[in-house]
Amino acid sequence: MSVKTHPFDSIYRHGYVRVAAAVPRVKIAAPAENANHTIALASQASQNDVALVVFPELGLAAYTSEDLFRQDALIESTYDAIESVRKASEQLQPVLVVGAPLRAEQGLFNCAVVIHRGQILGAVPKSYLPEYREFYEKRQFRAARDLISDTVTINDHEVPFGNHLIFNATDVPNFSLHVEICEDVWSAIPPSTYGALAGATVLANLSASNILVGKSDYRHTLCAAHSARTLSSYLYTAAGPGESTTDLAWDGQALIYENGECLAESERYPDTDGLITADVDLDRLVSDRLETSSWGDAIHDHRRKLQRMRKIEFELRPRRGAVPLDRSIERFPYVPSNQPMRNARCEEVYRIQVAGLQTRLEATGIKKVVIGVSGGLDSTHALIVAARAFDRLGLPRTNLLAYTMPGFGTSDHTLESARELMAALGVSAAELDIRAPAQAMLEAIGHPAADGSPVYDTTYENVQAGERTSHLFRLANHHGAIVLGTGDLSELALGWSTYGVGDQMSHYNVNASVPKTLIQFLLRWAIDTDQFGPQAGAVLATVLDTAISPELIPAGATGEAEQRSEDTVGPYELQDFFLYHVLRFGNRPSKVAWLAQQAWGDRNRGPWPDLIPEDRRSEYPMQQIEHWLNVFLKRFFQTSQFKRSAVPNGPKVGSGGSLSPRGDWRAPSDGNADIWLAELRAGLAHD
Repeated sequence: MSVKTHPFDSIYRHGYVRVAAAVPRVKIAAPAENANHTIALASQASQNDVALVVFPELGLAAYTSEDLFRQDALIESTYDAIESVRKASEQLQPVLVVGAPLRAEQGLFNCAVVIHRGQILGAVPKSYLPEYREFYEKRQFRAARDLISDTVTINDHEVPFGNHLIFNATDVPNFSLHVEICEDVWSAIPPSTYGALAGATVLANLSASNILVGKSDYRHTLCAAHSARTLSSYLYTAAGPGESTTDLAWDGQALIYENGECLAESERYPDTDGLITADVDLDRLVSDRLETSSWGDAIHDHRRKLQRMRKIEFELRPRRGAVPLDRSIERFPYVPSNQPMRNARCEEVYRIQVAGLQTRLEATGIKKVVIGVSGGLDSTHALIVAARAFDRLGLPRTNLLAYTMPGFGTSDHTLESARELMAALGVSAAELDIRAPAQAMLEAIGHPAADGSPVYDTTYENVQAGERTSHLFRLANHHGAIVLGTGDLSELALGWSTYGVGDQMSHYNVNASVPKTLIQFLLRWAIDTDQFGPQAGAVLATVLDTAISPELIPAGATGEAEQRSEDTVGPYELQDFFLYHVLRFGNRPSKVAWLAQQAWGDRNRGPWPDLIPEDRRSEYPMQQIEHWLNVFLKRFFQTSQFKRSAVPNGPKVGSGGSLSPRGDWRAPSDGNADIWLAELRAGLAHD
């Protein structure tokens, strides 16, 4: 089945799969009753379009049955419970993974039984049996390594058996499951490591895991680290209410992680049955594996073991109707909406930028920097980064040679902001009016604007940008300094810069991998944390309230109040969103549009960073998303790469990527955007 058989508003169309971790209330040695709880939770999950439900270790019999596992009555009753679950699954959508003791080769094994739509797909025995402190599982069970056969009979069904099984959905791309049990993830090399290397994107752990002080945090650490190391989604569910408290206690903690990020966590110490769900982005996991060279190296190093892994295929057959995404998509993927995380992120980015410039100055022995200050976002942020770098170097801020260079479109507002900022920071400030040399250039090339004609084309704009950069480089020569670039990642992505002798060029650019939206938050963070005092903070606030503009055309000259960058290249908040998902994950355009719809389609859905005032909380209908995504795709893939192929040095600040040809992005300058534009048209076509 093609994913395109699902409607556009289904997660199964866009590389997601909904998974669940269940914590049923159990009764010791009561498999029939436990099966009823299991079936009820499985039915609830099925109604919620879940593809996979994972239950706790030995949950059909109860983990704390201890020596009761040696009793025929309990084992036979557990087999009956497995059959009840199997029959019930005929009418349910999810793959069910339940815990049960199984007899094989005249021994007993602690197993996960994988069931789907009336079929037992396989059974997975526990690999590592704890025999320390309060655990003594070897008293009752054998480990997976003791097996001779690779099949086991369960209620007259001969099914695959072993810890080397991988369950692949043939109709949901990249949905591939490996199962392990409790202690397995505590071991030095969890079996699911090999499962992941063999292709499993979803790893499930059926656990009992009694609770101790601090153990909950440790489970988080294990699941986070293991899901990140294996580039996978990791489901963990621990035994809950009903297990024996003779010597131990149980908290029923369930967790769902994706590549180090916690997507869902259950309420601990529940009184009743519990179920948590999360929508996992399988495309993201596969994208990370594709680009991580060490992942392929590990596959090579362990190829003999991986070749022994056994693939079990099944057809999930998810419902074809609308399945809305049940997951918050960050509107600002470069900036966490959570305030403490955001502040920590901003400080770290700022420190990276400062360290980059500091190191460059130390390495060259140069003690002065020349920078053009416009009163806009980018140059403002670059200037405060440079000021802090000079502080750390023990150099006077007067060695920071800042120039504001008014041109034909410079407003009094931004000019005054530039003046006030330079004064507040105590740098060497100068004003260099470029209108006369720009006019001379227009006259020299015979441009109509030289005679006063209202021709405000690219040449008119770039003459001014070129004059500014030309002056900065000559000033740097004159003063023994380097030119500090100010252009940001968003502008590089969109080609919104003047190539060569223009704002595309500098000696070093601290903003090279910082998108426009992040720079806005960095300035807000600098204000909130009083990095440069109240006078500078007031100027930063003014800059944040100023419309983003290159200010190259005189205000009112085109009938508009002022020239706005976003009128041409689109809203930066949208373009940064597109950039992140294209650059970081290589998502197809139709998925990017769908994700943008989830994040930006309704201003009342999902959290907003508290620093965004109510009147600036935008929303965009799909028509606008499609329009601006078309603009992005054409500018990014077709028209702007030649500028990025020659960008100056600058530090990479985040996993969202950079566009340096020496870093994250190498692409031909003479490419085209045809297939991306075509995929967007086809992907957004009516079903």
